[in-house]
Amino acid sequence: MTTSEQPREPAGAEPCPEEASAIPPQPQQTDTADPAQTDTADPEQTDAADPALRDLPGGVSPGSPVGRLAATVERLRREVRDAQAEAEGRALIELAKGILVERLGCGPTQAARQLAELTEQAKVTPLEFAVEVINQAAHDRVAEVTNAFLAAATAQEDESAAVRLRAAESGALAADDTQAVADSLLEHALRPLGAVAVAVWAAGPDGSLTLAGSAGFSPAEDTRWRYVPPEVETVARRGLTARAGQWFTSLAETGLPTIGRHVHPDGGRVAVPAGTGGRIHGVLEIAWPGPLEPQPPQVVRQLEALAELCAHTLETYTQRHDLTTEPRVLPDVAELIDLADGLHDPALVLVPHIGASGQLVDFRIQHVNDRFLDPGGRPRAVINGALLLEAYPMAAGRSELFQRVERVYATGESFRAQRMQLTALVDQVPLSALADISISRHGNSVLLIWRIEDETARLASLLQHAQRLGRIGGFEENLLTGEITWNGQLFELYGRPPSSTPVPLEELPAHAHPDDAEGIRRFLRTLLHHLRPASAAFRLQRPDGVTRHIRVVAEPVLDTDGRLFVVRGAYQDISAQHWTEVALAATRDQLAHTEQQSSERNRLALQLQRAIMPPTQAPLELPDLQVAVRYRPAETEQLVGGDWYDAVVLPSQKVLLCVGDVSGHGIEAATSMVVLRNALRGLAVTGAGPGQLLSWLNLVTRHLTGAVTATAVCALYDPERRSLRWARAGHLPPVLVRETEAAPLPMVKGMLLGALSDAVFEEGEMRLAPEDTLLMYTDGLIERRDRSVVESLTHLLTTARAAPKTLDQQLDRLLTYSKSDTDDDTCLVGIRVT
Repeated sequence: MTTSEQPREPAGAEPCPEEASAIPPQPQQTDTADPAQTDTADPEQTDAADPALRDLPGGVSPGSPVGRLAATVERLRREVRDAQAEAEGRALIELAKGILVERLGCGPTQAARQLAELTEQAKVTPLEFAVEVINQAAHDRVAEVTNAFLAAATAQEDESAAVRLRAAESGALAADDTQAVADSLLEHALRPLGAVAVAVWAAGPDGSLTLAGSAGFSPAEDTRWRYVPPEVETVARRGLTARAGQWFTSLAETGLPTIGRHVHPDGGRVAVPAGTGGRIHGVLEIAWPGPLEPQPPQVVRQLEALAELCAHTLETYTQRHDLTTEPRVLPDVAELIDLADGLHDPALVLVPHIGASGQLVDFRIQHVNDRFLDPGGRPRAVINGALLLEAYPMAAGRSELFQRVERVYATGESFRAQRMQLTALVDQVPLSALADISISRHGNSVLLIWRIEDETARLASLLQHAQRLGRIGGFEENLLTGEITWNGQLFELYGRPPSSTPVPLEELPAHAHPDDAEGIRRFLRTLLHHLRPASAAFRLQRPDGVTRHIRVVAEPVLDTDGRLFVVRGAYQDISAQHWTEVALAATRDQLAHTEQQSSERNRLALQLQRAIMPPTQAPLELPDLQVAVRYRPAETEQLVGGDWYDAVVLPSQKVLLCVGDVSGHGIEAATSMVVLRNALRGLAVTGAGPGQLLSWLNLVTRHLTGAVTATAVCALYDPERRSLRWARAGHLPPVLVRETEAAPLPMVKGMLLGALSDAVFEEGEMRLAPEDTLLMYTDGLIERRDRSVVESLTHLLTTARAAPKTLDQQLDRLLTYSKSDTDDDTCLVGIRVT
């Protein structure tokens, strides 16, 4: 209804006393052109200025019927757009009238007349003046953003920005669903910023995302992205997990999937969480056609305000969605209190505490159950009813407990952690304790459960594990501090006085029978590097000469980051027990003939493997030089590997050092390995260098081994000159350990054996210094399926730097700390200059 059509007020109506104070300040009037002059403009000049006529195709005259038709169509389009804008702003004009009625204390007719007069005096449109009235009356987020945005804009931009925000707000609040909200946001607020599409996502309680509404995307794209399962990483998911939102300059740089990515692959994206009162209900995602430049703070706050508008609609959308698709009853606070009272762990029921600004500022401890234990020892009555940050101000500190609770309340995603530090201030004294934490949201409340760990519980747990595993001697070894704890029975088992130093696990092979060393190394490798519980049986050699059969059982203990820091377990004396012999005798009697044959074949294969390549050999007696070798067979004992090594003193008093690996497994690989090993030893007596030896060995491989291939590294060490000459055939280079540094020797050229008949093998030469250690190995020491050779070699160099006192201990340490997972046999040769 226009002003002239509205009912007139009764005669003699008094002007409103608050009229002057309620009217917003008016801009100064400026001289404008006479409207009559505009009406008498030349038609031909008007036609020439018409954009529709200027854009006509070539050859079409503005005065022709086609030109006149185009001008008419363009004029009708402008009229339709103006009518649409007027319809969309009608709600804002009526709202401004209501504000004037309330402020001036007058009737609707007087308010309409006052609004029309002020609009005419201000020389602006009714919609622009209505927005100005609303912004002065309202002190909401949109008004704040508008004022900040307009402070940095020109006068012409001021009115359009204010109208955009208020029109977007009006459309969002009046919309029936989130689809209408998306259309209103894109049309009124986002297109002027350069955006081309918008998506409104609703967050589910399980962490999923549902496309509640969108604008600017095709219907097929909307259908394809109607649901995103939990834990799927998308642009919207990033915005859901970031409090300040995510701003991506270009989608191509992120690699994240999202709606409409194939349309604008290089466009910018913004994902802002949509939440109210500390609860996040979804995400507002905005798309730009090209790369997004950094935006000023005014634009950032504008988008945050739009996301807050979406949150109000998403809150009702989520409720309707839950009622129609997945009905469920959310527990109220009373039911959650009953649940907490039924738990065996200390529990707190928290409810949100909303501040005067409508934002979440804290949580009130609504209830604590009977098993509640305060870290500071305070009674339950002191904690019950207090605010969380008042009772535990340190919760906002390093432990981030308050941030975790706030995050769970906002997103609904549960949180659990072990050994989190809780700190309470009692009389300004911080008291700390370790606890296992569990946080979950139930309806509009949060359930916080913690289980405090103390020293008594830790010692009781240690005793329980010792009784469960061994019932004889328990131990605990802290690998970070080196602290080892033994009970008295374990000292007696080892035949050592209680005042002596406990034996670390790494030194266990030194106290066992030599034949059991391989089993102990496998036990240590499973426990310390595969981080799995392990057990082993061995013969313990005590200082008093008594030998006992021992079984050790241990398990690793990891911290919250998954790193090993404690090993605990037990030793058991099984010397007097004969159940193993009885069981073996009964099993031997029950074996079928086929099982006996299989056992014999496995035994013969294992004996053949050990006969060809023993795990160790007698040390070479050389002045100023230590030589040690190790061979670790594959864990699958039926397979005979092709790895080989040799360390021998030649007639020239030079030392031949070599390791090699024949491809494949089985009898063929073993026989080829024997041929190459013996051939190299025989060729070495000629006095030829390493390169020539590998050239001859290459011919042997091609013609005498059944067309197999192999890798090898060969070295000659001259004790008099302390010089080392070496060559490689497709093998990893040796590693030199000098003082506290470890590095591989230069990678000289050399193709693997058996590939080409005319292969050339380069040589390298260097001098060794006293205390230098040289390591030669096969790939079974470092090879892993999930890592590159470079990463595995880096781990080997790190382990080799921490050199023990003796060369034998260093080789044992390398085998123990090896992270290889290919189930391949391993050869290791080491020399140390003394």
